Amino acid sequence: MIETDILIAGAGPAGLAAACALGAEGHRVTLVDPAPPITGEDAPGADLRTTALLQPARDLLDRAGAWSHLAPHGSELWTMRIMDASGPSPVSRDFDALDISDAPFGWNFPNWLLRRELLARVEALDSVTTRVGTSVTSLLQREAHARLRLSDGSRITAQLVLACDGKNSPLRAMAGIEARSVDYGQTAIVFAVSHARPHDNVSIEIHRQGGPFTLVPLQSTDDTHRSAVVWMDDAAKQTRRLALPDADFEAEANIRAADALGPLTLVSRRAGWPILSRLATRLTARRVALAAEAAHAMPPIGAQGLNTSLADIAAIRDLAAKHPLGSAPMLAAYQRRRWPEIAARMAGIDMLNRTSIAGKAPVQAARARGVGLIHDVAPVRKMLMRMGLNHAA
Repeated sequence: MIETDILIAGAGPAGLAAACALGAEGHRVTLVDPAPPITGEDAPGADLRTTALLQPARDLLDRAGAWSHLAPHGSELWTMRIMDASGPSPVSRDFDALDISDAPFGWNFPNWLLRRELLARVEALDSVTTRVGTSVTSLLQREAHARLRLSDGSRITAQLVLACDGKNSPLRAMAGIEARSVDYGQTAIVFAVSHARPHDNVSIEIHRQGGPFTLVPLQSTDDTHRSAVVWMDDAAKQTRRLALPDADFEAEANIRAADALGPLTLVSRRAGWPILSRLATRLTARRVALAAEAAHAMPPIGAQGLNTSLADIAAIRDLAAKHPLGSAPMLAAYQRRRWPEIAARMAGIDMLNRTSIAGKAPVQAARARGVGLIHDVAPVRKMLMRMGLNHAA
């Protein structure tokens, strides 16, 4: 029987960050995943999405000893530009980080690179054992600890089981926790482009009908200006677009981009991701805590997804310093601290996405007016920017 303090299921960015954060605090951590993390851009199955890590995420990863290796690869996000291009006269407003801070809103990274650097930090920690190629096959929750069997036949006892194993979490099911889902009927196509004008560290979210088209700064290479794109729209339309030749897809993307950065040129493969929302009915069971997409999955709007996940991990880290690890008081405090904040944040994202999907002219006109009103009233603008950054742990 192998003993560990914390067993983490799932070696995606959230699970790797959890292993870094908790291992750096001195906990004995075992990290399991059925497949090794894919850490190369051109590797089969590579995650071509990008993630903007906001200031609290930086603080978590800095304390975990991972930020110094990530920082050189990140593109600073100093301005968030919201454009509503549904009417004859587009409405555009800039939300500037300097209004509320002397640091950028965040830093944008390719997901495959996040995995690479976080895995390197995990492997440098003597307190963390990685067991890729294995998964949890059974869970027995006892008062004093949890007992788990892995797919390789080994048995482990842990004080805390942390499920970071995705929106279809097997551990969530083993713990008897249900989740409620919303399927928006959308697909996000993710890809990278070069463009004629520099992005100037501005992230641009363009709204019309069907979902936002978002351009997020990437580091330039070979003197070219580059951005990552997340294009959300009706799933059937996106299936058609994914099948288009590159030149035809590029032409449609340029129409949708509303000339925000000049002509766009496709510089990567395309990948499609279904858009849904899923929220666990609770975050804990005996000796088990859910985090990241095992607890909550949401549309990719406002950089809330992984940042909300990292706030879960920060809460686990902090509560582990105040309570016996995996104890009922620790898990009750985690539920009280995180679930209401997660539910409120997801409700806000749901409202924004439904508004973006809407094709009715009155809704689009109201959305355009709302962008202007939110920006032009300074106290409201600053309050909402702080709310977007603040992921209470």
